[in-house]
Amino acid sequence: MKILLTGANGYIGMRLLPQLLALGHEVICTVRDKARFSIDAETKQRVQIIEIDFLNEVDARKLPVGIDAAYFLIHLMSANTANFGELEARAAHNFNAYVKHTNIKQVIYLSGIVNDKNLSKHLWSRKNVEKILYQGSFSLTVLRAGIIVGSGSSSFEIIRDLCEKLPFMITPKWVLTKSQPIAIRNVIEFLVGVLGHEKTYNHSFDIAGPDVLTYKEMLHQYAEVRGFKNWIVTVPVMTPKLSSYWLYFVTSTSYKLALNLVDSMKIEVVAKDNELQQLLGIQTYTYKQAIEMAFRKIEQNLVISSWKDSMVSGSFNKNLEKYIQVPKYGVLKDEQRIQVDNAQKVLANIWKIGGETGWYYGSWLWKIRGFLDKLNGGPGLRRGRTHPDKIFPGDALDFWRVLLADQHKKRLLLFAEMRLPGEAWLEFKIDENNVLHQTATFRPKGLRGRLYWYSVLPFHYFIFGGMIRNIAKA
Repeated sequence: MKILLTGANGYIGMRLLPQLLALGHEVICTVRDKARFSIDAETKQRVQIIEIDFLNEVDARKLPVGIDAAYFLIHLMSANTANFGELEARAAHNFNAYVKHTNIKQVIYLSGIVNDKNLSKHLWSRKNVEKILYQGSFSLTVLRAGIIVGSGSSSFEIIRDLCEKLPFMITPKWVLTKSQPIAIRNVIEFLVGVLGHEKTYNHSFDIAGPDVLTYKEMLHQYAEVRGFKNWIVTVPVMTPKLSSYWLYFVTSTSYKLALNLVDSMKIEVVAKDNELQQLLGIQTYTYKQAIEMAFRKIEQNLVISSWKDSMVSGSFNKNLEKYIQVPKYGVLKDEQRIQVDNAQKVLANIWKIGGETGWYYGSWLWKIRGFLDKLNGGPGLRRGRTHPDKIFPGDALDFWRVLLADQHKKRLLLFAEMRLPGEAWLEFKIDENNVLHQTATFRPKGLRGRLYWYSVLPFHYFIFGGMIRNIAKA
């Protein structure tokens, strides 16, 4: 089958793509920015990639006519705290307009469980998008999921951060809300299982694991799987805003996502039936099994995708290509260079930078900078990195965003997502003479930007100098 995969570089899309290819399907991937589609060269040869922003005016010529089915995986909850519902509705209307000119038979939409009478903004938006898609010129299959548990999922990472960092927690009363989590492996099975299945056409199904748990029980069960005990005290005094700040500072989530998550966590998310599970014969995993599978992937360095690599995990939401050309004029620079003996080993050091490896010098200073950034509304250092030694354009590296990662040209270029009175780039490059060049470039915004640069200049001498020396130690 010829399949259109929207949101191909999102958390679900990145997991679904290899499954579709393994089944022999021809896949057309739509992304907003080709430069940050984090797949390997071999996979890129097997798919067709089209740049489409479904929030913009429709250009029907972009899509080929002969498409059999499509996955609608466009979710914008993390992008905005006010009008994401309006944005999601616009994307759905534009999607309908795009595929109207194709021969598409089925569209599969991953939605949220919407059985509660009082829906949050997030769940109301999901239900509204369903209504819009049902107006399209195709048969619609809707899969409604609650919390998705898997390595790299936002829900799993938040639970992981809370439990690993806080053995004792004072929590808001929404931790007593019931939910029915589902393993990411089951979500992919359902998404693949309904493809071309005519009995699922023009129907909406709840999909969930076998366990109905409160968030408090989920935190306790996570600790049991990990082999430690945690204590949780629930208080009724935390307002939604305070709860959002609590999640933002303790976990790696962005504030926008935290605010929308807290709004949804007050709503029960429990499936009303398991009709689709019986129809497809899928065996669902328990919550504890989902946690165990997630850690097996983490321990084997096999995490395919992470919500942290999404642009909405930071402040950078522009086209990467516009920033690859580092400005030369009106900028301030710190340039370091050193001769290296083994370029390949040094390159491997560069490709491991950030996350668990750190920044090679002055770790405590980087942690302080990350803490100050978090206080100022930035991502801080908690995002880490998805892979320990692989880097793709668009990936998050702590409070940096990867603009360019070219091992053949021995060049890595990062753009700062930390809160700054200006724009900052950090570049590593090994030339043909085996000289490692490390360049920090800062384009200040007015006097405040220049004052900032000169105030941290003394630290640059130690941090950047120590960093290049340690990277060069192959």
